[in-house]
Amino acid sequence: MGGTLPRGFFEDLYGKSPDPFDFETSAYEDAKYQNTVSTLPRAHYKQAVDIGCSIGVLTSRLAEKCGSLLGLDISQQALVRASVRCAHLPGVKFARMTVPDEFPDQTFDLIVVSEVAYYWSTEDLARAKRPDRDPSNDRRPRPARSLASHRGLPRPDRRCRSRCLAEGFQMAPCSRRPARAVPD
Repeated sequence: MGGTLPRGFFEDLYGKSPDPFDFETSAYEDAKYQNTVSTLPRAHYKQAVDIGCSIGVLTSRLAEKCGSLLGLDISQQALVRASVRCAHLPGVKFARMTVPDEFPDQTFDLIVVSEVAYYWSTEDLARAKRPDRDPSNDRRPRPARSLASHRGLPRPDRRCRSRCLAEGFQMAPCSRRPARAVPD
């Protein structure tokens, strides 16, 4: 597939719809997020990061298990909505970053990647899966990793498929999404 989708793609997407992926209203997304949180291997994490946090729906659910939680997204428009959604949650912060080109200089004991990995090139996906192999991170413990992934219909804007995403992540179980038309 092609390269990682640029920031402008996501700013345009969120400019057209405040919730372009139906995270707030989809029963499927609700069930997937419940599964993601319930299958995390530990009851509590000191410092976590939610890569591709979008409008903060999953972030708000992860907060109950995290002392400190950093939501990262490429889209400033999405982060504004996420900040409003999570304003009442202590320890939750947000930053605009393009992972894996940018990554916080912190140690995390949980890294969550939900859906965003579909939009990375194969090379960027490999880089994102292995932050512990970066020489600048040589003193950091290996964090738990979770990937919330769907098994929906392929979309032309996705760069990776489920098979290439799974290696290197603990997959959160999820139900098969009912078939529906795929937007062009």
